[in-house]
Amino acid sequence: MTSAEIRQQFLDFFASKGHQIVPSAPIVNKNDPTLMFTNAGMNQFKDYFLGNETPKYRRIADTQKCLRVSGKHNDLEEVGIDTYHHTMFEMLGNWSFGDYFKEEAIAWSWELLTTVYKLPKDRLYVTIFEGDDKEKLARDTEAYNFWKKWIAEDRILLGNKKDNFWEMGEQGPCGPCSEIHVDLRSEEEVKAVDGKTLVNNDHPQVVEIWNNVFIQFNRKADGSLEELPDKHVDTGMGFERLCMAIQKKRSNYDTDVFTPMIDFVAKAAGIKYGADEKTDIAMRVMADHIRAISFVIADGQLPSNNKAGYVIRRILRRAVRYAYTFLNLKEPFLYKLVAVLADQLAHVFPELKSQQDFVAKVVQEEEISFLRTLDIGLSKLDQIREELKAKKATVIDGKTAFELYDTFGFPLDLIQLIARENGLSVDEAGFDVEMDAQKQRSKKAASVETSDWTIITEDDEVEFVGYDHLISTSRIIKYRQVKTKGKDQYQLVLDTTPFYAESGGQAGDTGLLVQGDQKIKVLNTQKENNLIIHITEQLPADLKAPVDCKVNVLQRSLTENNHSATHLLHAALKQVLGSHVNQKGSLVNESVLRFDFSHFSKVTEEELKQIELIVNQKIRENISLNERRNVPIEEAKKLGAMALFGEKYGEYVRMITFDDSFSRELCGGTHVSSTGKIGFFKITSESSVAAGVRRIEALTATAAEVFVDQQQTTLAKITELMKNPKDLVKSLEDLLEERVALQKQLDEYQSEKSKAIAKALKDTAEKVGDINLIRAKLALPSVDAMRQVAYDLKQTVDNLLLVLAVNVDGKPNIAVMISDNLVADKGLNASQMIRELSKEIQGGGGGQPFYATAGGKEINGLDKVIAKAKDLVQVNA
Repeated sequence: MTSAEIRQQFLDFFASKGHQIVPSAPIVNKNDPTLMFTNAGMNQFKDYFLGNETPKYRRIADTQKCLRVSGKHNDLEEVGIDTYHHTMFEMLGNWSFGDYFKEEAIAWSWELLTTVYKLPKDRLYVTIFEGDDKEKLARDTEAYNFWKKWIAEDRILLGNKKDNFWEMGEQGPCGPCSEIHVDLRSEEEVKAVDGKTLVNNDHPQVVEIWNNVFIQFNRKADGSLEELPDKHVDTGMGFERLCMAIQKKRSNYDTDVFTPMIDFVAKAAGIKYGADEKTDIAMRVMADHIRAISFVIADGQLPSNNKAGYVIRRILRRAVRYAYTFLNLKEPFLYKLVAVLADQLAHVFPELKSQQDFVAKVVQEEEISFLRTLDIGLSKLDQIREELKAKKATVIDGKTAFELYDTFGFPLDLIQLIARENGLSVDEAGFDVEMDAQKQRSKKAASVETSDWTIITEDDEVEFVGYDHLISTSRIIKYRQVKTKGKDQYQLVLDTTPFYAESGGQAGDTGLLVQGDQKIKVLNTQKENNLIIHITEQLPADLKAPVDCKVNVLQRSLTENNHSATHLLHAALKQVLGSHVNQKGSLVNESVLRFDFSHFSKVTEEELKQIELIVNQKIRENISLNERRNVPIEEAKKLGAMALFGEKYGEYVRMITFDDSFSRELCGGTHVSSTGKIGFFKITSESSVAAGVRRIEALTATAAEVFVDQQQTTLAKITELMKNPKDLVKSLEDLLEERVALQKQLDEYQSEKSKAIAKALKDTAEKVGDINLIRAKLALPSVDAMRQVAYDLKQTVDNLLLVLAVNVDGKPNIAVMISDNLVADKGLNASQMIRELSKEIQGGGGGQPFYATAGGKEINGLDKVIAKAKDLVQVNA
């Protein structure tokens, strides 16, 4: 049975049990502040469990793309090393929202596994929650009794709170769970060791494949548990492990989920999979990681240096490093796997196939960037390893590890991985200290203390009326207190609200809540999952009385100008640049609009003018907004509405049209009633954000007019300073050419001066053994001049060890230059010496074994550097 058939049989089985089959949510989680990525099948249904939203269907089933590489579900270090951990994986799941419970969930899971998939019953074990005295929780005898109908009692095992009690987080819905494990060992192994002793003991062939979670409690802020009024079922079955069991393989990577990619890599590398453990691990890493990388990029998250973007960059670099080191793939290769994966999953995850070229381009550019520094970085690591070996040490200090991160782009976990392969470890605490110091972070994001919701009125439905009204009279459903950085704030949920919650790139509304004489500022409106939260610094005096909601009209109007302008911009970009253009991110508030889009080259000045002209033409046409709500999504797609990749759409959508033949998009944001209200559109910048992604920033209405006026004023001032020339551009070009000529003369003068200084210093050399030591304290105009002096001396002095202590415009700098033969024969190292010398100027630096530099804060320490230099040389002479 193929993996595609296994997946389809799961969905068909639960459809036959009355479940609605829904698509996977995006792997990038946008509306949940507690999660960067979807890490479990239940994430998209979180609001149902929390009671924030009423489910349209009581029974649901799907296959969900998941990613686990951070937080408590950090499996990255095991991926590829073993045969069953993954970064991205599919979670097959079935849910009941207040409908069926333990009996049906247990019966159906057994039926599917043993009757449909025909897994042998004598290879299955189940676990139930054993209870917990501290929590005053009894054993789950209900689940035990239901399991007795299907499986021998000696195969029903007890599990502790860690393994068999599921919790959404520190607060929220939770409950006991019942796992199903399968024993995939050989007959000989089964006879030798009883399988029940290996359950939940990390055995690669005795693995959990299904978890039935019975959500029946709510964990409160004080840690206590309360019974939920409605009980739910949340299940998850690891698709990759299920395929391993059904296809009778001993590794997930031997199933047809991964073999197409492993075969592709093996052929390209000219190495047979199964021939060597190290190359096998590398191929597994590549096959696994490209899945996570591709789906995250397809769902709208690009590699970057922070948050979710950094997570995916770490994964990508880990894969590149394995390919480089163990498979000898020295050129970009990972991107070629995107096409293999897209073809394999086109029928179930079409979003990847439709963006195949874009995703491949982003991956390729990331590979090119990392490969530029990888070779140098690995050489540096080899050098560090040899230095530690000479010292008989096994720990890479935090400062050195940070240098690898900062200079060569090596993530900490990659440094740790290479260190482990060589029997070394990394001072992680020291690395963290260096990271904080280098970035001058005042603090990490402060922890947020959140109290339980206080319920004021029982109301399950929250109505947003902000498309039609900016004022409403509302009642408070619930509120909670939040403490951030020691500051108290409140989060209020209203039964009716005109305030738009931040989402889809549009900033949240601000305004007032008015009750009698009391006016409470709404500082922001945010969305937590699908709950609209109003953030204030105080509560209404009477929590049960109505409040008048008043949106900041000017802010909303300016924001709508910018939002509608992004729709016109998107359509104009497609018209001028091509149909491949798709939105990759946006920010719209009252001040500015920022629009990221897929395109592989810089947008020319002529193209920008054309785009700007089209948008302003549509503004002048004063096109009326055509807004349709609750449109069936299939109808919207047939009408050509643009949907954004990475967004989760329901069965019914809101469709925004400005001119049937120009702009039609699915959008939940607020917009102008007609394009004429935008007034004027002006592009202020165009730049690159990432590989294959460009960014346009623009202004509208009064802000655009002010910008143009400022540009005109600036131009007038420049013209005046240039004495009102007839041809301003030609005059500026002449001035720049003159500046270049003068700079060339200055550089020549500085070069001659540096040579003169070097010549004078040559005569000051001191003999320390067979080393010619030159120490000098100088005042130089630049660090480049210091470097020039050092290199001039290296060319003219044999066996040189040079230490320069230099005052550059009042700032202390140090340089150490060592002849190549001293580095090779005596093991002298400029980088090591500079670290020691830089302590005297309260600074730091580094470099290569033959040349290193450092800067610092203490100018008076330069004399100490000169004195200390001789002591260091005498030790090493």
